[in-house]
Amino acid sequence: MKSMIKIGVIGDYDGRPSHIATNEAIEHCASYLGLQQETQWIPTDSIENDCGQSLKSFDGLWCAPGSPYKSAQGAMNGIQFAREHNYPFIGTCGGFQHVVLEFARDILDLPEINKMEFDPYIPNLFIAALSCSLIGESRSILLTKGTRVAQIYGVKQLEERYNCNFGLNHQFRDQLISHGFVVAGTDKMGDTRILELPQNIFFIATLFQPQLSSTRENPHKLILAYLKSVEAFSKQKI
Repeated sequence: MKSMIKIGVIGDYDGRPSHIATNEAIEHCASYLGLQQETQWIPTDSIENDCGQSLKSFDGLWCAPGSPYKSAQGAMNGIQFAREHNYPFIGTCGGFQHVVLEFARDILDLPEINKMEFDPYIPNLFIAALSCSLIGESRSILLTKGTRVAQIYGVKQLEERYNCNFGLNHQFRDQLISHGFVVAGTDKMGDTRILELPQNIFFIATLFQPQLSSTRENPHKLILAYLKSVEAFSKQKI
């Protein structure tokens, strides 16, 4: 009998290509692994206040592309829940950016980010405009030896597809590292493209969107690894 997993996608579904690709990638990667899956999108404004009850029923969480979200605070709340309760988690594109913002809000305890009027969609101390737009672009990424991501891919360098204009402010990277994050991948200029929390069972954020290049014939390695972690976590929860 196939294992059943339930994925909660944090984001405001509107049918844009990256949202469709997220659903399709989860479906065909789960099928490749012989898993049954149920995917449910979680509107960010629905978890703006208490999110524990609505998120604990899932086996894994994915913070999807699509910023601006209806509620940046809701997106950060979902990420905080996954990080603190050690749920399998992946954040892509806007999810990557909000992983950084959640860290600034909840680990560094910066009060300005906790204000409802905080606007994360303009350059700030943590998220800055990229030196050149990556909308619709593919770029090389150098993987950091010994990281979980490097183990998943099994290569030193890869190429991935992006659809974004904002990334991690390079000046903020040392604070991330000093509090437990590992920079698992960079571009050729050394700018951060993948973050992971090695102490969690699976907590990886990518500025690129792996769902854009995943196909039924060639399912993406990172998504397969994520779903394997979700399956293991679902069995542990029982």
